[in-house]
Amino acid sequence: MERGNFMEQVLWISLGAVLGANLRFWVTDTLSNQLGKNFPYGTFIINLTGSLLLGLFVAIAGKSTGLDPRWRAFLAVGFIGAYTTFSTYAVDSVDLALNGQWLLGLTNLVGSAILGGLMAFTGLYLGKMIQG
Repeated sequence: MERGNFMEQVLWISLGAVLGANLRFWVTDTLSNQLGKNFPYGTFIINLTGSLLLGLFVAIAGKSTGLDPRWRAFLAVGFIGAYTTFSTYAVDSVDLALNGQWLLGLTNLVGSAILGGLMAFTGLYLGKMIQG
């Protein structure tokens, strides 16, 4: 990859990431204020809509050989990547299953959820232990 092309991709990814991260903040804040804090409604909605958006983009981009790579950098990597990484996890898992690798897809889907939850628990526990 040429250095100029690399830097251009970094710029497109960064622009998308700024927009995606700010939209994530706005959605989370708005839903938290409207629906309460007893359930992470914002994160839940972001994970679902991000998965839908990335799946839609991947399906459309896969059919279009003439798609400008800047759109992938901006939208898929930058915007949706900053909006939610859950979308990548979900699409990767389903893509494995749809390509006949059901066990790997299921392992990624269930394993990431369970192990991710355990790692989050461990991190929270260790953080509280460090704080005293």
